[in-house]
Amino acid sequence: MREFMQVLRRFIPPYKKYLALSVLFNILSAVLNIFSFTALIPILNILFNVEEANIPTQVMAWDWGNAKEVILNNMNYYVQQLVETVGASTTLLILGAIIAVMTFLKTGAYFLSSATIIPIRTGVVRDIRNQLYKKITSLSLGFFSEERKGDIIARMSGDVQEIENSIMSSIDMLFKNPILIIAYFATLIFISWQLTVFTILFVPVFGWFMGFVGRKLKQKSIKAQSLWSDTMSQVEETLGGLRIIKAFCAEEKMNSRFDRINTEYRNQIMRVNIRQQLAHPMSEFLGTVMIVIVMWMGGILVLNYHVLSGPVFIFYLVMLYSIINPLKEFSRASYNIPKGLASMERVDKILLAERDIKERENPVQIASFEKEIEFRDVSFRYGEKWVLRNINLTIPKGKTIALVGQSGSGKSTMVDLIPRYYDVQEGEVLIDGVNVKDLGIHSLRQLIGNVNQEAILFNDTFFNNITFGVAGATQEEVEQAARIANAHEFITQSPHGYQTGIGDRGSRLSGGQRQRLSIARAILKNPPILILDEATSALDTESERLVQDALERLMKTRTTIAIAHRLSTIKNADEICVLHEGQIVERGTHESLMKLDGYYRRLHDMQQV
Repeated sequence: MREFMQVLRRFIPPYKKYLALSVLFNILSAVLNIFSFTALIPILNILFNVEEANIPTQVMAWDWGNAKEVILNNMNYYVQQLVETVGASTTLLILGAIIAVMTFLKTGAYFLSSATIIPIRTGVVRDIRNQLYKKITSLSLGFFSEERKGDIIARMSGDVQEIENSIMSSIDMLFKNPILIIAYFATLIFISWQLTVFTILFVPVFGWFMGFVGRKLKQKSIKAQSLWSDTMSQVEETLGGLRIIKAFCAEEKMNSRFDRINTEYRNQIMRVNIRQQLAHPMSEFLGTVMIVIVMWMGGILVLNYHVLSGPVFIFYLVMLYSIINPLKEFSRASYNIPKGLASMERVDKILLAERDIKERENPVQIASFEKEIEFRDVSFRYGEKWVLRNINLTIPKGKTIALVGQSGSGKSTMVDLIPRYYDVQEGEVLIDGVNVKDLGIHSLRQLIGNVNQEAILFNDTFFNNITFGVAGATQEEVEQAARIANAHEFITQSPHGYQTGIGDRGSRLSGGQRQRLSIARAILKNPPILILDEATSALDTESERLVQDALERLMKTRTTIAIAHRLSTIKNADEICVLHEGQIVERGTHESLMKLDGYYRRLHDMQQV
């Protein structure tokens, strides 16, 4: 319960108004329910022809010390007066009408109490999803290198849905039932404290059984949600690798693999649901046992000790049965909540994840790039493995620097340090003499444009993909950027021009078209620093020519850091740096490096062959 209250403290405060209204209507519903059942006492007195000796003859003055006697006396007195005036049958009709009116008001208050909880339920779930999405977009890239996409999707979909179904659906009963239990329990004590003390002896036993099963449920739910993540991860992998699956005729292999994970998830969720179904029969049985025992004890008080009258005892049983229902719902919540808490635990692994890239207080805001980018004694590692060691490099404004080397030599990591996708462990990266750690992250990244090997596009229109991250761009500016990127022609030939959708990740476009679209996006942003990460390595000859032409236009007057596998694309770079095992082993122009007859010459000759 402590974990549940912590969840509520985190997410409920914006909805305090709705919560206060729900509590108010719940109190009103409980009071009206008690008063409507109280009318049963005079009805039973009339039906069972209570002896004349038991009929009050006058109204008693209010006395807190004998409140029960005063209420019963005066109620019976006024009912008897009504019987003498209009007759017993008409009095029964009037009392029935009073019960009907009270029940109408009670159910109205009950409805309003539930209706005011709905904005809390739906709002909290929306807030959790919003917080998850914001956290995902704010976390550093290093976090996602250790997490599976399918697992993150499962947490945002399945786990959040489980929170709604388990925790949020329990809010209503957890704020309603305690009020009903307290109100009914107070009434039971008011009617007969002796019988109520006897009844209380069974409530801890009732709660212990529910709690025992509930604790086991959370452990099983955590494992079930983990298996659901595995299922979603395989779906995500399958969608991304369908071409390879078909090429290697591996459909049956993937099907059996998915069936194994899916069956394991089914078996685990089956155990959770079977245990959850214990709630109703167990609470029903325990409740019936308690009623039988109380009926036996109450019968003794009525028949042997005359502490209670028959109608009052029946009223007591009605109130006791009324308190059992909220207790059962309370127990049902104790089953549901552990499942939701298991999902909340998984969601919190994202919500409470530490941001590796933190912006300092009052960072330096940089509006333009004036002089140079400098790597000063930079070393970087992933975990325990050093990827870069003692990198020293100065990139003057307006120059083009190319990074070459075998896969894993640290080229992509090196350029990722400039926009602070990662932070160095040793040394520093400076822009115009200022450490990038001291700069505002957004102002830093506004200076940088990226064109990657894989063009990252969104399921939107041509126009919105080109203007992505650039506010207020006009149609003319977008078309001009597209012309420079050699993209205007194929865009205008599409069915709706710039308003044509490009499909998921640009699936309706060729590789060259996707790359030119990403170049148009970079051109429109107009950054002074440009990072090209093997931008033409995955293209055919004709597409490469068009893209290379677009890149040359984009690189004019900009400071460019280019990663290239095809050495032919960087022959004109002002300086080429050759990386090997995380260190710069050679540097110079294409001609000077060819004369060295070292790493660069060997790479060049291999590509020529």
